[in-house]
Parts: sequence; C-alpha cells; structure tokens
Amino acid sequence: MEFKDKSYDVFRMFNDRWALVTAGTIENYNTMTIAWGSMGTIWGPPHKGRPILTIYVSPARYTHSFLEANEYFTVSFFPGEYRQDLSVLGSKSGRDGDKVALTQLTPVAVEHGVDFEQAELSFVCKKLYAHQFEKEQVPQEVADWIYKRMPPHTMFIGEIIDVIER
Repeated sequence: MEFKDKSYDVFRMFNDRWALVTAGTIENYNTMTIAWGSMGTIWGPPHKGRPILTIYVSPARYTHSFLEANEYFTVSFFPGEYRQDLSVLGSKSGRDGDKVALTQLTPVAVEHGVDFEQAELSFVCKKLYAHQFEKEQVPQEVADWIYKRMPPHTMFIGEIIDVIER
C-alpha cells in the first residue's frame, strides 16, 4: 500500500504526541520538538496534488538555519515512552552541544536526511516553500500571546517523498 492511500490522525499527531523535525546530514544535523503542523495536498490537478507536510519553526531556533540550508527534512513521531526525550529536545539548543546525547534516541541516516531508530512514523520531505509570517497579518490575540517576545514563525512546506513506519 502506498503512503498516499493511508490515513493519519494529524490533529492528535501534532497536538498530543508532538514530533521531531530534523534537517541536515548524519554528520551535521539539528533536531527540535514541534507541536504545530498540518498535512494535505497542494500544487497539482484534481486527485493528483502533491502530498505535503507543513511545519512552523521560529527563526530564533537553531534548527531553523538547518531547515533553510537543506533541501530535505524529516518529521518523526514516537511512542509515548519517549515524551521526556522530546521535552529535552524542545527545551535545549543544539547550539550549546549535543542535546541528542541527553536522550535515549539514536539518530540514523536515511535517504535525504536523518531519522531516529525509536521513531514509529517518519515523513521524509523535500522543501517546496518557506514563508516568514508577518506579525501584522496574524490575529491580534496570537501576536499578543506568542509574538510579543519572539519573531513570528516561518512556515516550511515539504512534499512528502517517503514514509518510514517501524
């Protein structure tokens, strides 16, 4: 069965489970926890749209520069037992050292990027588009709550080119 024929509970995947977005090569990568994302299709005729995964990353995050510099990224979901590891990877910066070493996770090279042995579901994405949100264009309550002390997120749209299920 091709991944385009599968169904994913996107709302729970991002909201409840979180994920890691990773960009770079096994020799030089960074990863971070994300809880915002969406999936759908874009830029194709009816019934033939490109399958996409969209993520939102603050320019202040170290991973942002890896997403900008690389053509591919992965988005990986884990069993609940790794929640603490995702918490560590969302609260520490790769600028300060090897934060993955503080977790139980094992990075592995995959075609076009880096994934983790413990991930049960991973999407390999080719970056199609990136756009910096503008504070003036988001709802005022969002600007007041989220963007009061940080720059608006960048939206990265990636075409899903592979799905890894373990």
